[in-house]
Amino acid sequence: MNLYISDLHFGHDDIIPFDRRPFKDTRHMDSSIIARWNEKVQDDDDVWIIGDICYQNVKSEESYLRRLKGRKHLIIGNHDDKINSNPDLLKYFVDEPKQIRVISDTLNGYRHMICLCHYPMADWEGKFRGYYHIFGHIHALHNDAYYYMRDKEIALNAGAMINGYAPVSFEELIENNRKYKAN
Repeated sequence: MNLYISDLHFGHDDIIPFDRRPFKDTRHMDSSIIARWNEKVQDDDDVWIIGDICYQNVKSEESYLRRLKGRKHLIIGNHDDKINSNPDLLKYFVDEPKQIRVISDTLNGYRHMICLCHYPMADWEGKFRGYYHIFGHIHALHNDAYYYMRDKEIALNAGAMINGYAPVSFEELIENNRKYKAN
């Protein structure tokens, strides 16, 4: 099964007030996200991390990556430089991290094409052929990018804060975005 998540920000103290995350401190946030991840993810699941695994973390990136179940794929975010440039960390991913990648997933028995990129894009590969776009970066902010993307039914925010701080299926991502855009 494919699962999706972005903007984990492991180890980032300032992300808790920035996103109004429901955690008392970074240690609580990190352990909660890892627990939620591992409750949801099976070892043979493909987890598409749509950028920003760690930021300003004191613990090593490896201390997080080695504890997360599943077959991990990384779509590079603006805070993934340390991971992308370290061969010892790249071993935690089943393939080479990319800025943009097109994959397929199944929804209601039908195969759909999906363009993955950390950044929300106004135009993406396959948009006019009905390809979905899964992105992160804007967290749950209601900024210009949010207002532009919210009317695009095939554009989905994979932000951890929108999706219960755990990777979610394509179907769950669609439902969580419907609720997020309705508020």
